Amino acid sequence: MKFIEMTGATLLNVINDGELHDADFESAGVQPDSIVRVNQQGDIEVRRALKWDVIGGLLGNFQERLKKTTGLDWA
Repeated sequence: MKFIEMTGATLLNVINDGELHDADFESAGVQPDSIVRVNQQGDIEVRRALKWDVIGGLLGNFQERLKKTTGLDWA
């Protein structure tokens, strides 16, 4: 599976209305400096000490938003 990794702060710049909200990030324990990743299906995962946890998903044209915001491609 391929992902684009970023910080929680960068992810906030990718999110559109109707996707995750600030309260969702807070309840998932995502901070601006948290490491998060998104797979090609739009699933958002946050890095924990021993594993990755799925915390939500992106909708719509997220691939272009991710690439434009992060400057990264799927790896």
